[in-house]
Amino acid sequence: MEIAAIEAIRTVEDIKRVKYRYLRCVDLKQWDELAGTLAPDATADYGTPTYGEPLRLSGRDEIVGFLRDKLGPEIITVHQAGQPEIDVEGDTATGTWCFEDTVIATEHRVLIKGAAFYEDRYVRGSDGRWRIGHTGYVRTYEAMLSLDDVPSFRLTANRWAARDAPLTGG
Repeated sequence: MEIAAIEAIRTVEDIKRVKYRYLRCVDLKQWDELAGTLAPDATADYGTPTYGEPLRLSGRDEIVGFLRDKLGPEIITVHQAGQPEIDVEGDTATGTWCFEDTVIATEHRVLIKGAAFYEDRYVRGSDGRWRIGHTGYVRTYEAMLSLDDVPSFRLTANRWAARDAPLTGG
Protein backbone atom coordinates (compact mmCIF):
# COMPACT_ATOMS: atom_id res chain seq x y z
CA MET A 1 0.00 0.00 0.00
CA GLU A 2 1.42 3.40 -0.88
CA ILE A 3 2.15 6.05 1.74
CA ALA A 4 -0.65 8.41 0.58
CA ALA A 5 -3.26 5.66 1.01
CA ILE A 6 -1.94 4.83 4.49
CA GLU A 7 -2.06 8.52 5.47
CA ALA A 8 -5.65 8.80 4.16
CA ILE A 9 -6.72 5.80 6.26
CA ARG A 10 -4.93 7.24 9.31
CA THR A 11 -6.64 10.62 8.81
CA VAL A 12 -10.11 9.06 8.62
CA GLU A 13 -9.38 7.04 11.76
CA ASP A 14 -8.21 10.19 13.60
CA ILE A 15 -11.46 11.94 12.64
CA LYS A 16 -13.53 8.97 13.82
CA ARG A 17 -11.68 8.99 17.12
CA VAL A 18 -12.35 12.71 17.73
CA LYS A 19 -16.08 12.19 17.12
CA TYR A 20 -16.21 9.13 19.37
CA ARG A 21 -14.28 11.05 22.06
CA TYR A 22 -16.76 13.96 21.77
CA LEU A 23 -19.69 11.58 22.35
CA ARG A 24 -17.98 9.76 25.23
CA CYS A 25 -17.11 13.04 26.94
CA VAL A 26 -20.71 14.27 26.64
CA ASP A 27 -22.04 11.04 28.18
CA LEU A 28 -19.43 10.94 30.96
CA LYS A 29 -19.63 14.71 31.55
CA GLN A 30 -15.90 15.16 30.99
CA TRP A 31 -16.17 18.81 30.01
CA ASP A 32 -12.47 19.71 29.91
CA GLU A 33 -11.66 16.76 27.65
CA LEU A 34 -14.72 17.57 25.53
CA ALA A 35 -13.34 21.07 24.96
CA GLY A 36 -10.24 19.48 23.43
CA THR A 37 -12.35 17.86 20.70
CA LEU A 38 -13.62 21.24 19.47
CA ALA A 39 -11.87 23.95 17.48
CA PRO A 40 -11.86 27.29 19.37
CA ASP A 41 -14.30 28.78 16.83
CA ALA A 42 -16.46 25.66 16.54
CA THR A 43 -20.20 25.95 15.96
CA ALA A 44 -23.04 23.60 16.84
CA ASP A 45 -26.64 23.30 15.63
CA TYR A 46 -28.64 20.90 17.77
CA GLY A 47 -32.04 20.39 16.16
CA THR A 48 -34.05 18.87 18.96
CA PRO A 49 -37.70 19.63 19.79
CA THR A 50 -36.89 19.39 23.51
CA TYR A 51 -35.73 23.01 23.63
CA GLY A 52 -38.21 24.33 21.05
CA GLU A 53 -36.29 26.09 18.30
CA PRO A 54 -33.06 24.54 17.03
CA LEU A 55 -30.06 25.57 19.13
CA ARG A 56 -27.25 27.47 17.43
CA LEU A 57 -24.09 27.81 19.47
CA SER A 58 -20.86 29.60 18.52
CA GLY A 59 -17.44 28.96 19.98
CA ARG A 60 -15.99 26.13 22.02
CA ASP A 61 -16.73 27.87 25.34
CA GLU A 62 -20.40 28.41 24.49
CA ILE A 63 -20.86 24.81 23.31
CA VAL A 64 -19.18 23.28 26.36
CA GLY A 65 -20.96 25.71 28.69
CA PHE A 66 -24.35 24.83 27.23
CA LEU A 67 -23.72 21.09 27.52
CA ARG A 68 -22.36 21.45 31.07
CA ASP A 69 -25.43 23.49 32.10
CA LYS A 70 -28.07 21.32 30.39
CA LEU A 71 -26.58 17.86 30.92
CA GLY A 72 -25.73 17.94 34.60
CA PRO A 73 -25.76 14.93 36.90
CA GLU A 74 -29.57 14.68 36.80
CA ILE A 75 -29.44 14.00 33.04
CA ILE A 76 -28.15 10.60 31.95
CA THR A 77 -27.24 10.32 28.27
CA VAL A 78 -26.02 7.62 25.92
CA HIS A 79 -25.02 8.52 22.36
CA GLN A 80 -24.19 5.89 19.76
CA ALA A 81 -22.90 6.95 16.34
CA GLY A 82 -21.79 4.92 13.38
CA GLN A 83 -21.86 4.50 9.64
CA PRO A 84 -19.56 7.50 9.15
CA GLU A 85 -19.18 8.95 5.67
CA ILE A 86 -16.00 11.04 5.86
CA ASP A 87 -14.46 13.07 3.05
CA VAL A 88 -11.07 14.72 3.53
CA GLU A 89 -9.65 17.61 1.57
CA GLY A 90 -6.30 18.78 2.89
CA ASP A 91 -6.66 20.12 6.43
CA THR A 92 -10.48 20.06 6.39
CA ALA A 93 -13.02 17.26 6.24
CA THR A 94 -16.75 16.64 6.36
CA GLY A 95 -18.58 13.77 7.97
CA THR A 96 -22.10 12.41 8.18
CA TRP A 97 -22.92 10.10 11.08
CA CYS A 98 -26.06 8.15 11.90
CA PHE A 99 -26.72 8.36 15.62
CA GLU A 100 -29.20 7.35 18.27
CA ASP A 101 -29.41 8.60 21.79
CA THR A 102 -31.22 7.92 25.01
CA VAL A 103 -31.73 10.58 27.66
CA ILE A 104 -33.07 9.93 31.14
CA ALA A 105 -33.98 13.18 32.91
CA THR A 106 -34.30 11.98 36.49
CA GLU A 107 -35.63 15.27 37.95
CA HIS A 108 -38.29 15.55 35.26
CA ARG A 109 -39.02 11.81 35.34
CA VAL A 110 -38.86 11.50 31.56
CA LEU A 111 -37.08 9.26 29.09
CA ILE A 112 -36.26 10.60 25.61
CA LYS A 113 -35.19 8.40 22.73
CA GLY A 114 -34.17 9.82 19.37
CA ALA A 115 -32.15 9.57 16.21
CA ALA A 116 -30.61 11.89 13.66
CA PHE A 117 -27.74 12.31 11.27
CA TYR A 118 -24.87 14.48 12.45
CA GLU A 119 -23.45 16.73 9.74
CA ASP A 120 -19.93 17.67 10.84
CA ARG A 121 -16.94 19.63 9.61
CA TYR A 122 -13.44 18.97 10.91
CA VAL A 123 -10.24 20.99 10.87
CA ARG A 124 -6.66 19.94 11.42
CA GLY A 125 -4.94 22.34 13.82
CA SER A 126 -1.39 23.61 13.61
CA ASP A 127 -0.54 20.89 16.16
CA GLY A 128 -1.65 18.23 13.62
CA ARG A 129 -4.71 17.20 15.67
CA TRP A 130 -8.16 16.98 14.13
CA ARG A 131 -10.97 18.83 15.91
CA ILE A 132 -14.64 19.41 15.27
CA GLY A 133 -15.19 22.73 13.50
CA HIS A 134 -18.95 22.28 13.30
CA THR A 135 -21.38 19.67 14.52
CA GLY A 136 -25.11 19.57 14.14
CA TYR A 137 -28.19 17.55 13.43
CA VAL A 138 -31.91 17.69 12.81
CA ARG A 139 -33.86 14.88 14.43
CA THR A 140 -35.32 12.13 12.28
CA TYR A 141 -37.44 11.31 15.33
CA GLU A 142 -37.65 12.03 19.02
CA ALA A 143 -39.96 10.19 21.40
CA MET A 144 -40.66 11.07 25.02
CA LEU A 145 -42.08 8.86 27.75
CA SER A 146 -43.06 9.88 31.27
CA LEU A 147 -41.50 7.54 33.80
CA ASP A 148 -44.70 7.92 35.83
CA ASP A 149 -46.46 5.95 33.06
CA VAL A 150 -44.16 3.00 33.70
CA PRO A 151 -44.69 1.95 37.32
CA SER A 152 -42.17 -0.87 36.98
CA PHE A 153 -39.35 1.46 35.89
CA ARG A 154 -36.44 1.37 38.30
CA LEU A 155 -33.07 2.98 37.73
CA THR A 156 -30.68 0.60 39.46
CA ALA A 157 -27.42 2.41 38.63
CA ASN A 158 -26.54 6.06 38.14
CA ARG A 159 -22.92 7.09 38.59
CA TRP A 160 -23.96 10.67 39.46
CA ALA A 161 -26.71 9.96 42.02
CA ALA A 162 -26.33 9.19 45.68
CA ARG A 163 -26.33 5.44 46.26
CA ASP A 164 -29.38 5.66 48.49
CA ALA A 165 -31.55 7.61 46.03
CA PRO A 166 -32.93 5.14 43.49
CA LEU A 167 -35.36 6.47 40.90
CA THR A 168 -38.39 4.24 40.75
CA GLY A 169 -41.68 4.40 38.87
CA GLY A 170 -44.83 6.29 39.99
